[in-house]
Amino acid sequence: MNKLLLLLLMLCFQQTLYAEHPEHSHSMFASMQTVYTCPMHPEVKSGKPGNCPKCGMKLVVQKAKATKPSAPATVKKAPAPKPSSQGAAASPAKKPAATQSAVVYTCPMHPEVKLNKPGNCPKCGMKLVVQKPAPTKRVAPAPVKKTPPAKTGNMDGMTMPAKKEPVPVQAKPVADPADTHQHENMAMPGKDSVETTEDMDPMKMAKSNLGPIKTIPNNTPPRTVRYDLYIADTIVNFTGKSKRAIAVNGQIPMPTLTFTQGDTAEIHVHNRLKENTSLHWHGLFLPNRYDGVPNLTQMPIEPGATHIYKFPIIQHGTHWYHSHSRLQEQIGMYGAFVMNKRAEWDIPTLPVTLSEWTDMNPKEVDRSLHAATDWFAIQKGATQSYSEAIKGGYFKIKVANEWKRMNAMDVSDVYYDRFLINGKNQSEQPQFKAGDKVRLRIANAGASTYFWLKYSGGKMTVVATDGNDVEPVEVDRLIIAVSETYDVVVTVPEDKSYEFLATSEDRTKSTSLWLGSGPKVPAEPMARLKYFAGMKMMNEMMDMQGNMVQMEGMKMQNQIMDMNTVMYPEITGPEKAEEEVVSDSVPEMKMDEKAMPMDHSGHNMAGMESASTDIVTLNYNMLRDPKKTTLPAGPMRELRFDLTGNMNRYVWTLDNKTVSESDKILIKKGENLRIILFNNSMMRHPMHLHGHDFRVLNEQGDNAPMKNVLDIMPMELDTIEFAASEAGGDWFFHCHILYHMMSGMGRIFSYENSPPNPEIPDPKLAQRQLFQDDRMFHPMGQIGLESNGSDGEFMLANTRYRLSTEWRIGLNQEHGNEVETYFGRYIGRMQWWFPFVGFDYHRNTMGNMPEKNMLGQISNQDNRKAFVAGVQYNLPMQVIAEARLDSKGKMRFQLMREDFPLTPRIRLNMMGNTDREYMGGLRYIVTKYISLSTHYDSDMGYGGGITLTY
Repeated sequence: MNKLLLLLLMLCFQQTLYAEHPEHSHSMFASMQTVYTCPMHPEVKSGKPGNCPKCGMKLVVQKAKATKPSAPATVKKAPAPKPSSQGAAASPAKKPAATQSAVVYTCPMHPEVKLNKPGNCPKCGMKLVVQKPAPTKRVAPAPVKKTPPAKTGNMDGMTMPAKKEPVPVQAKPVADPADTHQHENMAMPGKDSVETTEDMDPMKMAKSNLGPIKTIPNNTPPRTVRYDLYIADTIVNFTGKSKRAIAVNGQIPMPTLTFTQGDTAEIHVHNRLKENTSLHWHGLFLPNRYDGVPNLTQMPIEPGATHIYKFPIIQHGTHWYHSHSRLQEQIGMYGAFVMNKRAEWDIPTLPVTLSEWTDMNPKEVDRSLHAATDWFAIQKGATQSYSEAIKGGYFKIKVANEWKRMNAMDVSDVYYDRFLINGKNQSEQPQFKAGDKVRLRIANAGASTYFWLKYSGGKMTVVATDGNDVEPVEVDRLIIAVSETYDVVVTVPEDKSYEFLATSEDRTKSTSLWLGSGPKVPAEPMARLKYFAGMKMMNEMMDMQGNMVQMEGMKMQNQIMDMNTVMYPEITGPEKAEEEVVSDSVPEMKMDEKAMPMDHSGHNMAGMESASTDIVTLNYNMLRDPKKTTLPAGPMRELRFDLTGNMNRYVWTLDNKTVSESDKILIKKGENLRIILFNNSMMRHPMHLHGHDFRVLNEQGDNAPMKNVLDIMPMELDTIEFAASEAGGDWFFHCHILYHMMSGMGRIFSYENSPPNPEIPDPKLAQRQLFQDDRMFHPMGQIGLESNGSDGEFMLANTRYRLSTEWRIGLNQEHGNEVETYFGRYIGRMQWWFPFVGFDYHRNTMGNMPEKNMLGQISNQDNRKAFVAGVQYNLPMQVIAEARLDSKGKMRFQLMREDFPLTPRIRLNMMGNTDREYMGGLRYIVTKYISLSTHYDSDMGYGGGITLTY
């Protein structure tokens, strides 16, 4: 028996030695598991392909270390490699059993939430993801330390080139000495290169896939290029209805203006309209007098007049131009402005101008936004009423939303009837064949629409933004902000027609460009947004004072983390009640564990597992200028602005001030400006600086990208820098959503000691006219015509002030009548306070009026003529509380709620006050202006009829 036990012990010892031998360990486990890591961050390791959560690069297969077999005695002396928490090959015998079985699920937004099952976060509704343990420091085996591979550097087991070796070049681009934004030579690894695809970072891979591109020099000497632009009214029919638009040279969009670096532009603008106009050259460096902002850099171009813009072309790239006068941009005054390098790529190029169309007069669009009508939400199917909330299991979320005084969740303001590419909803370019590369010069000329861009023929390679080159980067999709430009290169894979799809951010409609001929290959359409998921996220992001709250540990900048991700079905799964958390507890749910929430780059948030779709979405951290963009030497001045607004009243500001309420910001030539922007609103804002490019500070350090538009998402804090390098003048900095700009969201940077602008003969008159935009009063009202009489309200309101008149007129004389007229000013950032003064007339002859009001005072409702002063305050649940005192010494307290959304089209109105007056009614919205209505009034009794809303 003893001999048998001894034999068993010897066999076990032999097996242990075998398992510890590096040869066997490697062969056993390397074949079992593939580890993916990041070339830049080797500590990042994953068991699946995906993207690095730190830098956005594609993960590559970690290469096994090449080690020579060693004698068993040597192995015994060398310490065994420490097991990696990231899933690297390690002996199972060395791992505790608990490590293998215990899986913790957490929330990217709320890391304090930890569960042992998959599910959704009870705080924000995001899908829980697997929590990864903190990375442990790896100890390399002794043999590897002694014998590193020749000519390579080792990064935690992945072979990387230690020194950049010369790479074969198939086609050398022609350099342009005058080009200050020249791409680096597009030299790609040849077949003899030692670098493999797995070794390269995403930018190198993008260059490799793009391939060598020849350039063609332009030997034409610089010259003056003249354009004559005739601006005139026209009639268009995009929807089956004939509507007024503005055309230039008879076309929409306006003609594409093309120049070459070194040319001089001479543009004659002939105004054939019956109103003033102007043209702004978006993103161009030019003398201030030609920047094209009416009443700031020039006086408006009068009807019948001709204005000449003349300036040198010192840049290159994709830009655009548009009217800067009132709302003309919305109805046709936009076009592409292309400036070629002296040596351009030898591939086909297409200007792609994105825009939108509404049959509604843009003045009516602007007025409706200020009137807080939800007609646009009804048209979009985005009302988020109580019936929808209850049906979907989101009642608590809806109540929490209104408790914080927020309206329904939305990502855009306006409903549009059509979206257009180069003036068409469907545009075809059949001339391209299999293998052709096409450069799309994309400009978002929409007045208020962000577009998602996708291509059915494969990935898009981004090569420039806002006219500035960037290192090529491949993406599956990108969102282009209002007024941004991107250059992307796409390939036509086969002899088919591939769809370049542009979908509005609210995903109501889309527009397409088809490249190639043959069978059509459509891009996958974008599903409807999950509005209640977005509502829940907004509830978490906003406090009771209307401020955006940054979550601990969240890096909210450069579009890295898109809060709207929770609304994207392609990322977080379909919107189904059984898949969403609707209570304070986390129930067991059926869910796709692979459909993890992802950030705006398409990467999983907080370093979690990638989604199964592996969608790569562009963000600003992925943009890298091919050259250093550090600012020149000079003093640095730092400014900070909070982007603020009130969706209920449609007021948009910087630091709660409009352009007309703020002074110009004086700057000095030669200084550098750093601007820190925090978006303290629920909307995205594309902030545009005239006449300058700025650096967007990101992870690319000295090679931060240059842009002139910064898309800043809710809760983001972004930093930009620019050099004050112009000769002088006033330069506009504003949100480029047209209706936000018209509300006053902007500032003016003004160079000190600037010489007088010859285009502005009367600066004081020009300033008064400039300030009229955000001081404009908008009329709005509602009139009920029912069987018991009429009640309604008419008001004139602007950014701060409101003049309103309410009335209740009984059909029968004994029902009486009442008129209250108030004038007041909204105060506070959220404008929840409204102190007012006014006059109240009330007459009732029914004879049954109460002798005393609820405050114990003798009632004077039977014949009241009194001046009043009081204040209104917006309570939680959107209830308006009013306290007032009249000149007769009578006090009144009132609570009122209007437009309580019972269903997508039914609204409830309620009112009660201490004068024992009360009212309740319902409206069914038929059209934008007409509703069926019924209500009961304590003075007028029951009634039914129609209500007209304006």
